[in-house]
Amino acid sequence: MNVRQSDDFPATDAHLAYTPEIARSTAPIYERVRGVIPEIEWPVHAPYVAAINELKRKRNAIILAHNYQTPEIFHGVADLTGDSLALARQAANTSAQVIVVCGVHFMAETAKLINPEKTVLIPDLEAGCSLAASITADDVRLLRERYPEVPVVSYVNTSAAVKAESDICCTSANALEVVESLETDRVIFLPDEYLGRYVASQTNVEIILWRGHCEVHERFTADELHVFRRQYPGVEILAHPECPPDVLAEADFVGSTSGMIRYVGESRPRRVVMVTECSMSDNVAVEYPDVEFVRPCNLCPHMKRITLPKILHSLATMTYGVEVEPDVAGRARRAVERMLAVGKKAGSRGVA
Repeated sequence: MNVRQSDDFPATDAHLAYTPEIARSTAPIYERVRGVIPEIEWPVHAPYVAAINELKRKRNAIILAHNYQTPEIFHGVADLTGDSLALARQAANTSAQVIVVCGVHFMAETAKLINPEKTVLIPDLEAGCSLAASITADDVRLLRERYPEVPVVSYVNTSAAVKAESDICCTSANALEVVESLETDRVIFLPDEYLGRYVASQTNVEIILWRGHCEVHERFTADELHVFRRQYPGVEILAHPECPPDVLAEADFVGSTSGMIRYVGESRPRRVVMVTECSMSDNVAVEYPDVEFVRPCNLCPHMKRITLPKILHSLATMTYGVEVEPDVAGRARRAVERMLAVGKKAGSRGVA
């Protein structure tokens, strides 16, 4: 990812104030999020929310926000929201000329792959991903040498360089569907070991695994889930498939972020715990105030590098632009497009 970074914030940043006008203009937004953002905090967020939303209009820009972003971003300034698959699909259909990705670097790269003629920005260059960092393009080439003619399925939580060495991409929401779409007896699945193991439990296809892990999800334990059940009688536990197998075995439902949201919307459990990055519970709670959310709090340090001041800086200075080398981009784009094509051919059933 070729980018240019500056540490200077725009001069307007220092002059933001919570005026009566801003209070009035942002009141509908705060009314929506008052259940997850304390009233005392809103005067800090509101001036940035107002400034960002105004600057978006001037720039012909949209903001894509992953489910793990904080509520003031997710509900305050985002135009398109969702999990990795949803963001990839929505990025492909936007007419905006500038796309600001409030997520991590592989998401920004994916947006650029799908929108090569548009300006794609990420507000912080250090917003990385432990899972994406667990494998390189050289690793994939070595796997191909070891397992010739076995197709490679790479999770979207990978760099563009890794995607370029893959046959097709997937997300946690469509991993099973993608694997079975290849109509082969064996696949190489990378980099998330736990997601791969879960997919293997749902199919007869032999899954060759890579031992990559998400630093957020791998910290959850089955013992924690036992504590939740003791402390919160009747709680329903929803776990992301990037969690360890013993955690998944204790869960009432296993699914992607979109799958968990759908479960809450359709089942309306009285009390629920989402075993994933903790900001997601805040964002879903806004939509379902009748559901009590128990919030385990494993934060993603990379997602949390994205803040309202950094988003404003990104739009004001048009930094930090994301570029992918043409040769890498062409091959990586094919892997992403093949993933999107699978979703168009059949209804999504995946692990969600």
